[in-house]
Amino acid sequence: MKRRTSSSIPELPVPPRRKRGLSEEDRALWESVAKQVKPLRKRHRALKPPAASPEAETDTAPRPVASPKPMPSPRIIPPSKPEPPPLAPIGRRERSQLSRGRKEIDARLDLHGMTQIRAHRVLLTFLQRAHSDGLTFVLVITGKGKVGGAEAERGVLRRQVPQWLSLPEFRSLVVGFEEAHIGHGGEGALYVRVRRVR
Repeated sequence: MKRRTSSSIPELPVPPRRKRGLSEEDRALWESVAKQVKPLRKRHRALKPPAASPEAETDTAPRPVASPKPMPSPRIIPPSKPEPPPLAPIGRRERSQLSRGRKEIDARLDLHGMTQIRAHRVLLTFLQRAHSDGLTFVLVITGKGKVGGAEAERGVLRRQVPQWLSLPEFRSLVVGFEEAHIGHGGEGALYVRVRRVR
């Protein structure tokens, strides 16, 4: 008696797969990865022309296709200019030489009777010229102003000029300043050391 050889092997039923939940460690790992992911920027796509309908075929004029909006160009921030160096006092020796006349005062500027706006403009122009001409020491006369009573407000330039000289626009032109010797105007004048041209 011959045995029948069966070429087909009976298939065993596949057990259904159970969904496995995440362990606490897997969940913590997933959350840390999800926090670090940033979404990609969406790109603007060109609109596709609609499918031609039989009615549209009768129109012979071509329809304009909307182009994507251009992306705004990035703002370029120019590098900031370096701050001018701080003011330095004039040395005692140089001040002494100026007051005794051993060191020359290269130029003088008298601001008497000017308004603040005009005095500021004239002082800036004077110092720019002194700087470009390579001068070293200049004398700026502000006047003392009247002391006491209702006239106390008249010494405005005497108070303002030192403040102006401390501004960045002046610090690039000036190394330092000191009150002048009594022979050059005392409290109503300033020795100003001009910065050298580099």
